[in-house]
Amino acid sequence: MKQRGWTQLRTSEKSGISKSTLSDYINCKTLINPGNVEKLSEAFGVPKFEIDPSFNNNSKTVNEGKVSYISTTTKKLPVVGKISCGPGVLAFEEIEGYEETPLDWLNGGEYFYLRAKGDSMVNARILDGDLLLIRRQNDVENGEIAAVAIGDEAVLKRVYKTNNNIILQSENPNYPPIVLDDKKNIRIIGKLKKVVLNF
Repeated sequence: MKQRGWTQLRTSEKSGISKSTLSDYINCKTLINPGNVEKLSEAFGVPKFEIDPSFNNNSKTVNEGKVSYISTTTKKLPVVGKISCGPGVLAFEEIEGYEETPLDWLNGGEYFYLRAKGDSMVNARILDGDLLLIRRQNDVENGEIAAVAIGDEAVLKRVYKTNNNIILQSENPNYPPIVLDDKKNIRIIGKLKKVVLNF
């Protein structure tokens, strides 16, 4: 926008993205979704990775006659340091960096990484500092491991649901289950898909 001298209104008109959504992106309140990356890429006439670095900029373009396509094997996903959960809003407040992620690990939806903290999930082979690939979703099946927001704190636990309670179970006998009956103050952020060990 600065390079073009475009206002938010002009950018909104050119891309078809609402001003309020653009404002959220500019103020880092929400992550941009792939569809809007495409719209901004077309509006500005630049590759998608210039809008969002999670798109791989090492892609090779192959020309066959008049057809060109981009072949990618990885995508950069954000490593989120802090998650803020306001009323109806989930915002990534601190992004520590980006991690190259094989596309065959991703199967639709939005993904991001959290970093494991502490030893409460050691029996699930999740250790302090491990990278956790999370698929963003607001519900999981009983017994699945999920990132859960309790107030403004994100924790990783096995989730069990009863009629009145949500039980968050650690994978370490030193930690008792967390039983919550206040469903307004708890929110499932996403399901654990993979634990990444970096050597």
